[in-house]
Amino acid sequence: MKILFYSPLKSPSHPVPSGDRLMARLLVRALTDLGHEVSIASEMRSFMRSPEMADALEGNKTDAAREIERIAAEHSGPSAPDLWFTYHPYYKAPDLLGPALARHFGIPLINAEASYSSRRNIGTWQTSQDLLLESLRQAAVNLCFTRRDRDGLQAAVPEARLELITPFIDSAPYLERKPAPEPGLLVAVAMMRPGDKLSSYMALAESLRLIRHLPWTLSIAGDGECRPEVERAFAPLGAARIEWLGALPQEDIAKLLSRSSLFVWPGHGEAYGLAYLEAQAAGLPVVAEAIAGVPEVVEHDRTGLLTPAGDRNAFAEAIGRLLSDAETRSHLAKEARIFATGERSISGAAESLRSILDSYVR
Repeated sequence: MKILFYSPLKSPSHPVPSGDRLMARLLVRALTDLGHEVSIASEMRSFMRSPEMADALEGNKTDAAREIERIAAEHSGPSAPDLWFTYHPYYKAPDLLGPALARHFGIPLINAEASYSSRRNIGTWQTSQDLLLESLRQAAVNLCFTRRDRDGLQAAVPEARLELITPFIDSAPYLERKPAPEPGLLVAVAMMRPGDKLSSYMALAESLRLIRHLPWTLSIAGDGECRPEVERAFAPLGAARIEWLGALPQEDIAKLLSRSSLFVWPGHGEAYGLAYLEAQAAGLPVVAEAIAGVPEVVEHDRTGLLTPAGDRNAFAEAIGRLLSDAETRSHLAKEARIFATGERSISGAAESLRSILDSYVR
């Protein structure tokens, strides 16, 4: 099929690395691997940081009208698409293109990783969510990456057609290297942004202060506007304990993971967290909180340890346990690699997509 792919939050070609950009790219690749011709429909972003941005919404609608006209003309006749695929529409980034263009071309619409929360029905975000509900009803199928998202959509739109597809990665870069863990080397990979990312960094620093008596060092791969706050939070641990690596390309991250012993990241607000799957593919057990979508990508007592949300002592104890119990760490590491490279592979996801497309589109 000819598929027009659109991500209203961040295009697959956006210059700033992020989990949502990576998943958009992975979906495009999985669809391409199935033999479909996938084109990025638009680079337009509809992101609205706050619910008070009424002018931004109106501006986005004006831009969307122009984009709809352009796409309709550009893909007319023999180049007309067979399917519209929208990735990650939600209250901050509604899809202002897909529903209208799917109707214009008379083609099915698919939404992937849509999320709905009645708590966000405020200001312009309520308008966004009203548009989302209409799109969920119109869609041939809505792909959910977590049970939490699926349950939320089902409650909001009981008649919506929903299918669960688990988060996945391309594990090839991590399988190229044999794990060679350095004892006591912890690693975290995350951008330094306000909100949930900063909250996780703060929680990690607080937990590590509780186990200063143990032999460990932490390598941090990430950067961003909140780096000064993050550095202040880790300063009491001493400069010798922390290695600041900044933002790294995938190849360097794969190298870093292959020589580390534990991946430590609380995961506040994570939709699921592809970084967890990458770490596990490299043969790393994970220590994280059982919060948000993290349990969708980390299996407690099989591929890592999940601790109660907000419990700094439990998080510190879990790290300490795996630092001192080499046998358990090794067992979790082996299972983590099997899980991420087998059960969460891009090839497996492509087959799931094939089945879903055959059921709902063809």
